[in-house]
Amino acid sequence: MAPNLRLGDAILITPLIAKLREQYPAAEIVLISSLSMVPLYQGNPYGVVVWPYHPRRFETVAAMIRQDGFDLAVVPGDNRHGWLAAALRAKWIVAHAGDRPGCKSWMIDELIEYPQTSTAMGEIFAELAPGPEPRAYRIGDWPAPACQAFNLPVKPYAVLHVGANNPLKYWQPQKWLEVAQWLNERSLEVVWSGGSGEAAIVEQIDAKGRHRSYAERLDLAQMWRLIANAAVFISPDTGVAHLARLTGTPSVALFGPGSAVLFGRGRFWRDAPCAEVTIENFPCRDQHDVFERRRAWVRRCGRSARLCPDARCMKALDVMAVIGAIDRLLGTNASGW
Repeated sequence: MAPNLRLGDAILITPLIAKLREQYPAAEIVLISSLSMVPLYQGNPYGVVVWPYHPRRFETVAAMIRQDGFDLAVVPGDNRHGWLAAALRAKWIVAHAGDRPGCKSWMIDELIEYPQTSTAMGEIFAELAPGPEPRAYRIGDWPAPACQAFNLPVKPYAVLHVGANNPLKYWQPQKWLEVAQWLNERSLEVVWSGGSGEAAIVEQIDAKGRHRSYAERLDLAQMWRLIANAAVFISPDTGVAHLARLTGTPSVALFGPGSAVLFGRGRFWRDAPCAEVTIENFPCRDQHDVFERRRAWVRRCGRSARLCPDARCMKALDVMAVIGAIDRLLGTNASGW
């Protein structure tokens, strides 16, 4: 059950889904998902069936209540959804311990502690299911969703996704332009990307309109296709960075306030052609909680722009570090197509 997870977190439960499928190969696996995530699951990855859910849309709740109960409900993230699992007559409900306040966990039958050592979020979610870790992700495990036709760039091209769910993850405009120039010099067309409300960020970076922009023009399935056909994808640590792992596109994620340990590829995506650019142990990346659970090894920053008016962690990321990561991923192709 992941009804309130954003794109990145929703993709990070993939190791859990893969593990459940391996442990229960004949079982019906139902994912309760927010409406915005439903298009991603058109191809039923790992045989999962998606139930769309919105707490303010009665028809989505009524459709679930009419179904038979579940043998097992797994609740990643926020334990308050254990109450929904109980309403759906789940016989056994599993979630992580430590959520606050404690009343969130009153309906949980089995509470599993977060690990005591550094672990990627995908593996943390997977520990909610019994048995060994799932095999590493392979391209094709998640079928590409169908999408409305749109004009793709002429290959080869690079996608620079400049938006993020937090303004503190924005990189400086001049640095984006320097990366774009470097890619152009290697015969890659550069296109900008951004989500809802992020076209203005592209305009700020590329005021002269040197490169085509897809910001605010694509839905989630179209975004998949744009990334899947790219030679390389670069973005801050945000939801679409995880989407690139599913498509198998060489990708570089810029980690400022976020933790590359928690939200990097982990073991499940260990074979993915991706790189994390970050500065380890940045001084103000000093918060130790994730999903309300505290662990000493967690080092992240979840502050808002109001609390942190100057994102020093993103400013500290060097252009050459990003270019070096791209160069290593593309190998010999980076010098010419």
